[in-house]
This record gives sequence, structure tokens and C-alpha cells, in this order.
Amino acid sequence: MLIAIPAILVPGLFLAFFIGKRVFRRAKRKRLFAAPFPEEFKQIVCRNVPLYNRLPDLFKEQLHGLIHVFLAEKNFEGCGGLELTNEIKVTIAAQACILLLNRKTKYFPKLGTILVYPHTYVARTVSSNGTITIDGQSVRLGESWQNGPVVLAWDSVKGGTLNITDARNVVLHEFAHQLDQEDGAADGAPILERRSRYTTWARVLSKEYEVLQKNMRKRRSSVLDKYGATNPAEFFAVATETFFEKPKQMVKKHPELYDELRNYYKLDPAKWV
Repeated sequence: MLIAIPAILVPGLFLAFFIGKRVFRRAKRKRLFAAPFPEEFKQIVCRNVPLYNRLPDLFKEQLHGLIHVFLAEKNFEGCGGLELTNEIKVTIAAQACILLLNRKTKYFPKLGTILVYPHTYVARTVSSNGTITIDGQSVRLGESWQNGPVVLAWDSVKGGTLNITDARNVVLHEFAHQLDQEDGAADGAPILERRSRYTTWARVLSKEYEVLQKNMRKRRSSVLDKYGATNPAEFFAVATETFFEKPKQMVKKHPELYDELRNYYKLDPAKWV
């Protein structure tokens, strides 16, 4: 039996539904955030994520809650024969959630799935110069899709995680892309706290991006990996890796860039070292 609902009530019903859904999600996240952190998880993070051991105790406790929510809301899928374990999921979640510490977060709202390969994988690439389209393949450590999954190679995750001083961390890199893409564009400008921040952000990051491109052309060394010179989106991801893994060097060589990232992430990694 179908019951007719007056058209005037439909918008109100939808509004009530979405408000109810949001309230339920908020309550569920609060419970997850407050849940005890399993000893197994703590051992995994202590062993596999050296950056965790640098964190002040207050941030460690906060990270435990973020990990709980992340694991509950994101779907992990093993690819290429990889059997997923708690070690894989917790190691990835811990590093992704470090980017969410100490500030309001939506927990990477556009991300539903993390695909994990055992090793570096081959992906199809399509490029065009306007006249000729080239269909090829490339070997990848990871990638982040704007409205799709994050893809990671587990061997690269472990290698990048354990070497905490090389500023090469595929999880930090790909999840920085997720933050960048939250506003719908991969342009090196994530959603900032206030509109007034965008002017300074654009000035500082544009200047530093141009300096990195110049250094790459002239083959000069830099604290920032040269891959950041590819485009503004890659520059933000590379700068994020450097911010967390080489904070003292960044403060010394790129103080303005460090300040912008410190204001965005609400963290000061240089004080943890």
C-alpha cells in the first residue's frame, strides 16, 4: 500500500533525514574516538611509524582516536594477491591521521577505499599534446584519485615510513593530495581556515614552487624533493612530506613555507625532534 506524502512535507523530511544521519555519525565517531586503543595496534604503530614516537603524549592519545574512526569508516582492499592484516591497515591509518591532528577534520570525506598492492604496480597512462594521444604505462608507488580511492604499494609504505629523515613518505604524500582535493580541485591549495589566508598561502607557495623549479633546472640540491616541481599539487604533497620528516631543515631553508604549513596543520614538528 502506498501512502501519498504532501509535496510540502518532502523537503522537511529530507532535511530531517540528513540532520539525523549527521547527528548519528557524530555520536558514532565520538564513541570510536574514546574507545581504548588495543595493545596490538600500539605495538604496530610504535614499531612501524617512527614519527609516532616523536609525538607529544597528548597528540598520541588523539591519534589513537583518529585511527579508530578511520579504520571504521574506510574500506581497505588487498590487490595483486596481498592479504590484508591489522599491521597493514593500522600502519597506513596512523600516518594518514597524523595529517588530521590538532584541528577540525572531516576524515577525508571523499575517500571511501584504500587499495593496497604488495609491491610497486603498473598503471595505465594517457597523455595528449592536443594532436596526438599516447596510451602507455607507468610504474607507481601510490596515487590519489579525486573522487575515488587512494592506491598504495605496501613495500613503499614500509620503506617510506621507517626512513623518517628522507622526506619521502608515500602515505603522507597521497593523503596530502586528499586534503588538497577536498575543495574539488587538485591545485596545491587545500581548504584553509579563513579566506584571508589564501593570499599569503598563494604568495608563499608560488614563490617556493618557482624556486624549486629553478633549482631543478640548474641541478641545485634542495631540502624539497625535485618531484615537487612537477605542478602545484605535487609541490604541496612534497612540502607536506618535508614538513613532517625534515622540519628543522625546512625551518632553516624555507621558513615562510614552514610557517604556512604550521598554520595549516596546527602542528610544529620542528619542536618534536
